[in-house]
Amino acid sequence: MPASPKTRLLLRNDEAWPTGHDATLVVVFLRGGADTLSLLPPYGDDRYFQSRPTLAVPPPGRGNRSAIRLDDHYGLHPDMAALEPAYRDGRLAFVQAVGIDNTSGSHFECQDQMEHGSSPTSAPVSGGWLGRFLRTIDGGQLGPLPAVAIGKSLPESLRGGPASVLEKLDEVAVQGSATDLPLITQTLASLYGAEQNPLGRQGLQTLDLFRRVASLPPTTATTRRTATYPNNAFAAGLRQIAELIRAGIGLRVACLDLPGWDTHFFQGATDGQQAALVDRLAKGLAAFETDMSSCHQRVTVLVTTEFGRRVYENASQGTDHGRGFAAMLLGDSVAGGQVHGHWPLEEITDPTPSGPGGLGIQRDARDLFAEVLQHVFAADKAALYQVFPGLESQQTGLFRQPTAKN
Repeated sequence: MPASPKTRLLLRNDEAWPTGHDATLVVVFLRGGADTLSLLPPYGDDRYFQSRPTLAVPPPGRGNRSAIRLDDHYGLHPDMAALEPAYRDGRLAFVQAVGIDNTSGSHFECQDQMEHGSSPTSAPVSGGWLGRFLRTIDGGQLGPLPAVAIGKSLPESLRGGPASVLEKLDEVAVQGSATDLPLITQTLASLYGAEQNPLGRQGLQTLDLFRRVASLPPTTATTRRTATYPNNAFAAGLRQIAELIRAGIGLRVACLDLPGWDTHFFQGATDGQQAALVDRLAKGLAAFETDMSSCHQRVTVLVTTEFGRRVYENASQGTDHGRGFAAMLLGDSVAGGQVHGHWPLEEITDPTPSGPGGLGIQRDARDLFAEVLQHVFAADKAALYQVFPGLESQQTGLFRQPTAKN
């Protein structure tokens, strides 16, 4: 395919990217409070079915729309089938009973606290947890696009860090007519090249970013054969993240939302509004993993939400705001093929525990985030203390080994 005018940037930058640039963390946020008791139904506990007479996912062996058996206790929602191979191959894991110390049940408050990586009982922090982490990395070790959010706004988790927001890769380009582009880019490159300071270096990196992204083909022959993305906004965002990773532009963190999980009414069990979201999540992530098959070791996916749903269904055949949820980890270094953490039996016994009902919290979300940063980026204790002041993080074996070092 002939290069479009915007790809012909008159710039050369042969400087190698710093060590560790090839590790990328993709954070997917299920906004609205995802009911992970449906994504990962605990069919081995009879109280699950007693609490959800119409919303429980049928146990394995009850037809095509029953749970996919993982072990004697847990199954997968049938619309999670696209991710079953990753679980069987040890690349997908769940972390049970994750949450934050906020009992308000407010979407805004809990999303805000989750993304800030803060706690009312710890020292105040500014910005988001990913933004703070990126600030711990020497600016000279960051490429031109260290972090990106796919969408229309910057998530709170990236606040305070060197992050960009874009909806389409076409936005990453020098704007101008075909006639003027060569002169514009040559002038900018000369201007920034004459400035031996951080601003000049950043300008050259930005122009190099434009060149690399603009020269990306829409898709490769291999990708067309092996990765088929569904036709929806979530999958399109994952496809663009995959293209940025393959471009080798130093992308460390990418954030993407999948909204719509606030299912108070007519939630459905294996069909309906939530089943459609589960299908979108699973098929999008499965396509992304296939797309990344040539660089699995470079990419780790974390799937989180602000809180889970209550164990028992409400009178409107939906579920109300709960507490703990099951986070997901996907990647080659993940200790997959298992559900980490214990099933919180005591929270099922009393349908109205203190605060909004639901699973109890066994692991602080900040502790999970800290373990992810340590193993994906080899973040040391000093960096983790800057990101999560006062947190004594616990390593629980969620990963086999670090994927990269800074």
